[in-house]
Amino acid sequence: MREVTDEVLLGLAGIAATLVGTFIVAVFFYLDSVLHRSRGAARSAPDQYMRAGARWVLIAYSLPLVVPLALVGAEPVWARVAFVTFAAALVVATVDTTRRVLKKGATRRSPALAANEAFTSFAVVALVVLPWTLGGSTPSASDYLPSLLLALAIGFTSTATVIMSVFDAERTPVPAPEAPVSSRPSSTRGP
Repeated sequence: MREVTDEVLLGLAGIAATLVGTFIVAVFFYLDSVLHRSRGAARSAPDQYMRAGARWVLIAYSLPLVVPLALVGAEPVWARVAFVTFAAALVVATVDTTRRVLKKGATRRSPALAANEAFTSFAVVALVVLPWTLGGSTPSASDYLPSLLLALAIGFTSTATVIMSVFDAERTPVPAPEAPVSSRPSSTRGP
């Protein structure tokens, strides 16, 4: 495999930083949306899944942001530590989102979310083992590159899938909230 230059790694980190910023803006738009409020905010299964999914995507984008910066600006051991730390966090987040997908109603009947969850779960396993498969116990920068690109790809597909699931959710009728019960007696009298 060809050696990866610092410019390529910094370019990859720049792309990841742009995607992180864009995703954060999208999360703020979702939090301010009618769809978020209609789901009952943080208590509903779909909203808890969206929260876990947002955490997952941020970790997936952070991996190709932090590891290239460590490869360029620090010793190789720090790149390994950064990769292992973010990969472990991504595995834990993947287990959490998978658990939430299996909950009733978490995906709001969006088959795209369930399919994306299965795809990304397999991709996370590949992402974790690729550097060690390609480079042995001391992977080089070029050995990390496929995993970093895969992290960008699955983060991007997950973002796109969540956006498409919002369109699916818009088509799904949301139950109307219950009317509040008044505690004071009615001013009208019956016959």
